[in-house]
Amino acid sequence: MADITVAELAKEIGTPVDRLVSQLADSGVKKSATDAISQDEKESLLGHLKKQHGDDSAANPSKLTLNRKTKSTLTMGHGSKAKSVNVEVRKKRTYVKRSELEDQKLAEEAAKAEAEAAVLAEAKAKSDAEAAAKEADNAKAVAVVKAEVAAEKKAEAKVEAAAKAKQTAVEKAKNVDNAPVKVAETEEAKKLRLAQEKEVADKVEAEAKEASEAAKKLAEENEGRWKEQEAERKAKEKEVVHVTSSKYAQEAEDKVDAADETAGRRRKKKKPADRNARGRNARGRKQLSAPQSLQHGFTKPVETKLQDIRIGETISVAELANKMSKKGAEVVKAMFKMGAMATINQVIDQETAALVSEEMGFNVVLVKENALEEAVLADRDNSGDATTRAPVVTIMGHVDHGKTSLLDHIRQAKVADGEAGGITQHIGAYHVETGHGMITFLDTPGHAAFTAMRSRGAKATDIVVIVVAADDGVMPQTIEAIQHAKASDAPIIIAVNKMDKESADPDRVKSELSQHDVLSEEWGGEVQFCHVSAKTGLGIDELLDAILLQSEVLELTAVVDTMASGVVIESKLDKGRGPVATVLIQEGTIKQGDIVLCGLEYGRVRAMRDENGKTIQSAGPSIPVEIIGLSGVPISGDEATVVKDEKKAREVALFRQGKFRDVKLARQQKAKLENMFASMASGEISEVNVVLKSDVQGSLEAISDSLLKLSTDEVKVKIIGSGVGAITETDASLAAASNAIVIGFNVRADVSARKVIESENIDLRYYSVIYALIDEVKQAMSGMLAPEFKQVIIGLAQVRDVFKSPKIGSIAGCMVTEGIIKRSAPIRVLRENVVIYEGELESLRRFKDDVQEVRNGTECGIGVKNYNDVRVGDQIEVFETIEVERTL
Repeated sequence: MADITVAELAKEIGTPVDRLVSQLADSGVKKSATDAISQDEKESLLGHLKKQHGDDSAANPSKLTLNRKTKSTLTMGHGSKAKSVNVEVRKKRTYVKRSELEDQKLAEEAAKAEAEAAVLAEAKAKSDAEAAAKEADNAKAVAVVKAEVAAEKKAEAKVEAAAKAKQTAVEKAKNVDNAPVKVAETEEAKKLRLAQEKEVADKVEAEAKEASEAAKKLAEENEGRWKEQEAERKAKEKEVVHVTSSKYAQEAEDKVDAADETAGRRRKKKKPADRNARGRNARGRKQLSAPQSLQHGFTKPVETKLQDIRIGETISVAELANKMSKKGAEVVKAMFKMGAMATINQVIDQETAALVSEEMGFNVVLVKENALEEAVLADRDNSGDATTRAPVVTIMGHVDHGKTSLLDHIRQAKVADGEAGGITQHIGAYHVETGHGMITFLDTPGHAAFTAMRSRGAKATDIVVIVVAADDGVMPQTIEAIQHAKASDAPIIIAVNKMDKESADPDRVKSELSQHDVLSEEWGGEVQFCHVSAKTGLGIDELLDAILLQSEVLELTAVVDTMASGVVIESKLDKGRGPVATVLIQEGTIKQGDIVLCGLEYGRVRAMRDENGKTIQSAGPSIPVEIIGLSGVPISGDEATVVKDEKKAREVALFRQGKFRDVKLARQQKAKLENMFASMASGEISEVNVVLKSDVQGSLEAISDSLLKLSTDEVKVKIIGSGVGAITETDASLAAASNAIVIGFNVRADVSARKVIESENIDLRYYSVIYALIDEVKQAMSGMLAPEFKQVIIGLAQVRDVFKSPKIGSIAGCMVTEGIIKRSAPIRVLRENVVIYEGELESLRRFKDDVQEVRNGTECGIGVKNYNDVRVGDQIEVFETIEVERTL
C-alpha cells in the first residue's frame, strides 16, 4: 500500500489534522500535516490509541500466530521437455494464552483437590485410630479369656481329686465287718467329705476370681502402652525419609517412590546385584551408569554445628551477613526483632554485632584490629635510668578569681592583660625556674563552658592548685575543680587569693571547702592552704615552697634518655606555619627531626618552640613545647609518641582515622534511626544551623558543647561544620547551602570567603568572648520560638436593665464597673460568674450616639451579636488577646 500524507489520513478517518498530529506525537512519531506516514507508523498510532482507551491487547496479546513459508523448485522431465515447478510450503502455528477465567478455574480445581486429599487423609487417620483401638480391645479380651480358662481348669482338677478321695473312702467302708460301726463311719465320712468339697470349691472360686482380677488389671495397665506402641509402628510405616532438604527434590523423590511401589504391585522385578553394573534399558540399548566414585555422596547432618566468626571493633551489616553466609535481609530482620533498627550498609559496633551473631546461632570471636598499632608502640627504646623531674601543676578555680594574674606574678609576665574580656579562654602551659627548682604550670579557664579543658588539665598534672577568692568564696567552678582533682587522684593545694582586699574572709573559704571534704591542715585535714595576693605578691614564695614540698613527697621521676611521649595540651592551625600542637612531654626527650604519632595525625618535627616563642632543639620531661610538622590538627588530649618508622606511623594514623570515621558514622546512623520516630511524633522543629571556626581546638570543643546545650524541644542548634583556623570559601559555601550562621571565634574570613559571604548575604559574626557568643545565639533561638497568646480582661459592665429593639433585639442597659468597654474587642456574658456566651458586640451606644469605647463609671447600651438572652444582673466582660514574646 502506498504511503499517504498525514492530512490525507486525517481526511480519510474523519478527524482534524491538528488532533492527528498531536496523537502521533504522543505515540512517539513526530510528523507535520504534509509529511508522509508509513504502515508501521499507522500501527504504532493504533496501538497507542488502544492503550489510551483501556485496550491492552496490543501490549499483551492473547493469541500469537507464527507463519513460516518455504519455497523450492522442482524440475520435471528431461531435455527439452523439462519444466520447473515452484513449490511453496506454508506452515502456521497458533498459541493461545489462557484467560484469567481459565486460570481461576484451574486454581479452584487445585484447591478442591487439596481439600479432598485433606479429607481423605483425615478419614484414613480416623480409621487407623479406630483399628488400633479395636486391636487393643481384642488383646484385652484375649487376656481375660485366657485367665478364665486357666482358672476353670484348675477348679476341675481339684474337683476330680475330691471325687477320687470319696471313692476310696467308700471302698474302705464296705470291707468293715461290724455293720453299725460301718454306718457310723459312713455318716462321719460323709460329713467330712461335704466339708472338704465345700472348702475346695470355695478355694477354687476365690483363686479363679483373683486370677480374673489380675488379668483385667494387667490389661488395663498395658492398654496405654500397647496403643502407643501401635501408633509408633504405624507412624514409622507412614514416615517418609528424604535424602535432600529441597522441597522440589522431595516431591520428585515421592513421585519416584510411588512409581516404584506401583511397578512392584504390578510385577515383581528382579533387582540387580550391583546398581552400578552395566545393563540394558527398556528399548534394548546399553545404559551406562556412573561409577561409585563419581556419584554424589552428601549425607545430611543430623545436628547443628556452631561456626566461629571473627568480628572486629566495627563492621557493616553486609560484611556481617557475608561472614555468617546469610542474606543481608535476614540479619536486618534479626536486628529489628532485637529492637535495633539498621540498614544493610550501616556500620555497627562490636557489641551489637556479637549479640546478633549469637542470636543467629554462631560462636563469636572478638578481634582487636590494632595489632599494627601495638607493634609500632612496642618497637620503642624505653631503656634508661629514671631521674627526678619537675612537677606539673594545674591552676584551677572559678572565673575571675585571679588564676592567670597569680601565674603572671610568678612568671613576671602580663598574660591576663592580653586576654579578651579579661578571662582566660585557652589552656596555657609554662615552665618557671624558681630558686628552689623548676615548676611547670598549666593555666585552665574558669568559665563554665570549659569543663573538658579543665578535665584534660587535671588528668595531665601531678598537683592541682585551686585558686579561691577570699572575698567571693566557693563557686560552682570551684566545686567542679575539686571533683576533677579527686577524679585524677592528684593532691590539692588551696591558694586563697585576693588577701589584700578589706572584705577578704579566709575562714569563710575554709568553712565552705570543708563541706566538700577539703579540710585544711589546721583543721586536721591533709590539704595545704596558702594565703596569697596576685597584686602585692603576698604569700607567693610560701605557695611555691608548698608545691615543691608536695612534689618531693610524690617522688616524681622520669627516664630522660629515651624516645619521648607526652600529651597534647592545645592545638591550632596557623596560617603561615600550618598545624601547631602544644605538647607536654611526660617522659623521654623530643628532638627536632623525630617522627611523632599524635592521635589521628603523624609527622616529622620540623621546628619546636617554647611558650615564649623561642626556637629550641630538644625538650625533656615536664617541658611544654610547640611542635610544627604534623599532617593535621590533632585533638586536644591525644597521646603524642615518638616512633622509629615514618611509614608505619602513617599506616597507624590512617587506620585510626578510618576507625574514627566508622565509629562516628555508626553513631550518626544510630542517632538518626533512634530520633526518626521521635521527630515524626513531635512535628516540625526549628533549627539554627551554625558553621563554627575557632583559633584553637580546646575553644572549639568548649563552644560546641555550650551551643548544643542551648537546644530545646522546639528549637535546636545544629553545628553543620566546625574546624580550627580561618573562615574559608568552603565554610561560606556550606553556610550558603544550608542557610547557616557563620561564627568566627578569634579568627577572621579570608578574601575569597568574604566575597561569597557578601554575594550570598550570609550572616557572619565575629566574637572574642564566649559570653557574648552564647548570649547572641540564645537571642537568635528565642526569635524562632512560637509566640504565646494571653487573654487580658480590659473591662467589665453590669446589666441594669434590658430593652427590646425591633431592629437589633435585646439591648442591655449597663454600667461600666471596671476598666473600659471597647466596641471592637471580643466579649463574654457571665451569669453568676459562669460564662454562658462568648462572642462580640453588635452595637455600643452612649445615649443615642454610637461610640467606640465607654470608660469606667459611665452608663451605656450594649447589643450582643447573635444573642438575645441577656438578663438583669448579668455581667459583660471585655477582653483582648495579646502576644507574649518567649525567651529561652
